[in-house]
Amino acid sequence: MVAVSEIDLCRTDLYQQGFPHDLFTELRATSPVFKHPPAEFARTEKPVEFWVLCDHASVQSANRDWETFSAIDGSGVYKMLLEHRNHMIVSMDPPQHSRMRRLISAGFTPRMIAQLDEHIRNRTEQILDEVAEQGECEFVSEVAYQLPMHIIADIMGIPEDDRPWVFERTDVMIKAWDPASGLGPEDNDKAQFDLWCYARDLGKAKRAEPADDVWTILAHAEIDGSDGDSTCLSEMELDMFFVILGLAGSETTRNALSMGLLGLMDHPDQMELLAERSDEVMGTAVEELIRWSSPVLLFGRTATRDVEVAGQLIKQGDRVTLWYPSANRDEAAFDDPFRFDLRRDPNPHVSFGGGGPHYCLGANLAKREVSVMIEQLLARFSDFRLTGEVEWLAAGPTTNVGVGVKRIPLAFSPN
Repeated sequence: MVAVSEIDLCRTDLYQQGFPHDLFTELRATSPVFKHPPAEFARTEKPVEFWVLCDHASVQSANRDWETFSAIDGSGVYKMLLEHRNHMIVSMDPPQHSRMRRLISAGFTPRMIAQLDEHIRNRTEQILDEVAEQGECEFVSEVAYQLPMHIIADIMGIPEDDRPWVFERTDVMIKAWDPASGLGPEDNDKAQFDLWCYARDLGKAKRAEPADDVWTILAHAEIDGSDGDSTCLSEMELDMFFVILGLAGSETTRNALSMGLLGLMDHPDQMELLAERSDEVMGTAVEELIRWSSPVLLFGRTATRDVEVAGQLIKQGDRVTLWYPSANRDEAAFDDPFRFDLRRDPNPHVSFGGGGPHYCLGANLAKREVSVMIEQLLARFSDFRLTGEVEWLAAGPTTNVGVGVKRIPLAFSPN
């Protein structure tokens, strides 16, 4: 049995082959809620204690109870400095969060969503065209990363010539937490500052010369505030949302596509089902692909009052972490959770947050990107096979998306 007093979930070697499901299966059975021993992080002056919630019921409940589990101290394991989290929607609670979410939602009208759907299909076709003749590719960088980044760039109205520069800095922010990358927190900060400055200039350009894109709408959006006066996104709020959207909107979908493909390759019967009956099963299939991949590792919260969770007393001010991949394999919530079943229904996964005010704004967009890419991939190619070792991002809980796929050398045949 695992002794929680000796456990260290911050060891990066735990994540060298993906999420350590065997360990968390035992934790759910013996200690679904426990206080993690003090751990050191690059941005903290002293070791940090934090609670681990790893069963489905506790994770979902904490997600929804924002009054008890507050986001204002940041979304990571430790409390973030004010300058690192100020004006970020992921570090807000209602009513501030509600105001910003309403403003951002103004940019995603039915007309703009329909326009994005066309972009997704066209960009997917273009990406697959570029790898088709080779018969092989590095799937993560050449396919899975390209689609969400270009769609986000379309949302923002980023010129094609600027995209390599923007993509490079976003990639640095992702890799900076990987112990094998040779990068560090200072590289993340530099890339984030570069993107923040770019967002400031882009916002000014959209205000001066409006275009037919979501970013122009957000730059001009107004809603009625709680005091009856109109309110809009400040420059700082818009700039910070640019950085968050570029990072969260790309890395999570990249991991969902990459780990989803590996899941299909490991279960050829399910790949065949999806290839032959895409129209029939895609609705449930995309939910299972996202449950299986669980692209977000965790989110952090701060307890605003003393509260008992699964028999454990969490004290006011304690730091609390919600572990989504574990919740998505909880035997109490899913029938045979380690079965990859594209017809799974119901599928109450918490990959997008499990409800509550912080439910992922981009959930529908991410599902559409995964659906279109997987559908076209299986329609055009078959006989998928690895030509080398799969490489994993093993940052662990130093970042919200601390487990992902870095490299999938892939060969395939045309249909």
